Amino acid sequence: MRVAAIDQGTTSTRCLVISDDGIAEVASSLRHAQFYPAPGYVEQDPEELLRNIREVLAAAGPVDMIAIANQGESCLAWDAESGDALSPVIVWQDARTAQALAALPQSDADLSRQICGLPLDPYFSASKLSWLLKNNPAVTEAHAAGRLRLGTTDAFFLDRLAGRFCTDLATASRTGLLDLATGAWSPTLCALHGVPMNCLPAIGSVDGGFGAIEGTPVRVSIVDQQAALYGHGCHRPGDCKITFGTGAFLLAVTGNDRPLTGELLPTVAWQKQGAAAVLAIEAGVYDAGAALEWARKLGLYADNSELDGFEGPTAIRRGLAFVPALSGLAAPYWDREAAPLFIGMDHATERADMVRALLEGVALLTVQLIEAAQAVAPIGDTISIDGGLSKSRYFAGFLAAASNRKIRVPAMHELTALGLAKLCGIDLTAARNDAEVFTPNGSVDVEDHARFARGIDMARKWRSVGGFRTLP
Repeated sequence: MRVAAIDQGTTSTRCLVISDDGIAEVASSLRHAQFYPAPGYVEQDPEELLRNIREVLAAAGPVDMIAIANQGESCLAWDAESGDALSPVIVWQDARTAQALAALPQSDADLSRQICGLPLDPYFSASKLSWLLKNNPAVTEAHAAGRLRLGTTDAFFLDRLAGRFCTDLATASRTGLLDLATGAWSPTLCALHGVPMNCLPAIGSVDGGFGAIEGTPVRVSIVDQQAALYGHGCHRPGDCKITFGTGAFLLAVTGNDRPLTGELLPTVAWQKQGAAAVLAIEAGVYDAGAALEWARKLGLYADNSELDGFEGPTAIRRGLAFVPALSGLAAPYWDREAAPLFIGMDHATERADMVRALLEGVALLTVQLIEAAQAVAPIGDTISIDGGLSKSRYFAGFLAAASNRKIRVPAMHELTALGLAKLCGIDLTAARNDAEVFTPNGSVDVEDHARFARGIDMARKWRSVGGFRTLP
C-alpha cells in the first residue's frame, strides 16, 4: 500500500509517499507566498495553495490513498455553487480581530472557555470568520444569496478537490465554535461570533473518509499538529511532543475526558471511527521558525549550519536574551501586544551571539509551556520534538538543559506525514523508534530562567499606539 501524505503547512506544501514497507520518500515540496497587507494581517492565496496541493500530488505518482494535514486555525470563505474563494486565507498568525475581541465582556470570554475550552483570541477561526462576514462585501452577498461556505482550509480543499464539504473533529476543535461536550457546532458560540452555523462544514472522524481526488480515496484529514502527535507515537496519557515549525506547538495526550487546563487549551487529538475522542492539552509559541526566518532576512545568519557549533557559556548566562514575541505571546500569557526584544547587547555582541540568544529564547519560552502543562496534566520525563529547529543539536541540547527533561529527536523529521500514514493504517514503528536523545547537562540554572522571565515582563510592558510600540 502506498499513501500520499500531504502536509499543507504555513509556509509550504509537502507530499511524502509512504509505503507499508516503511519507506518514505519526499515526492515534492512547494513554498507559497504570505501577504501582510496591514499591521497584524497575515494572508495567503487559497488558489495558490490548491495549485500546490495538486502539483505535489501529481508528483507522487500512483498511490492507493491520500491523507491531508491542514494548518489548523487558518480559514476563509468561498462560494458554494462555483467553489470560488471569496476571501484570502486568513492565517492562524493573523491578529486583526484582537481589538474587537478585547472589547467583548468577560462573560463572553467565560462562555467560550466553558463550551469550547478556548479563549477569545484572534488565533482561532471564529473571530476571523466573523470579520469576513462584516468586512468583505463578496462574503456578505454570498450569504444573502444562500451560497456562502465558511471553514478552515481543509474544508475548502476537500470541497474543491474531493467534492466533500466536511472537516474532522480535531480541526473543528480549533475554531472556537465547537461544543466539546457534544462534538457538534455550538449554536451559542456561533451566535456570539455572528457565524451562521448552516455555512459550516459537516464534522466527521479522522479516518472516516473524505471523498476521492481523481478516483483516489482521501482516507484521512486532520490538523498538522495532531498528525505529528500521532506520528510521534504519543497515544497514552502523559505522552508529549513539541513541533517547532513556524510556531512551536506542545500537545500532550490526556485521555478521553476533558482536561482541566488553566491557561492552556483543551483540544481534540483525534477521533477514529467508532471510538471515543482522544483529548489533549495544547500550548504554543507563535514565533519559532518564524523568528529564525526573520533573523535570516535581517542577515544575522545565512545557513542552517550556523545554528550549531557555539562555544563558551550560553547567551542567557552572559546576560544576552531574546524574547521571541514578533506576533505577541500565546499560552500562558495570551498577550498579542507583547513586543519582541533583544536585551543585554554591548559593543562585543556579534551576529552569532544574537542567533544563539534567539535559539535560547524560543527554548526558554517553550519551557514555560512545559511547566504549565505539567501543572495541569503531568507529562513524562521524555519529550519528543520535531520540525526545523529540532535539527539544531545545540537547540535540542539547550532545551533538555532548560527543561530538565530528556529531549528525543526522531531521525525521521517528517512526523506530520508519518502520523498521516499511521492513521491510514501503515505500521511505521521502526521509523519512529530511530531517534537521538539529549539529556540535561546543568548548563541552565534558576537564575537563567529568572533573567528570561524579567525579559518577558519587559516585553509585555510595550503597547502599540498608532502602529508604534511605546511604554505604558
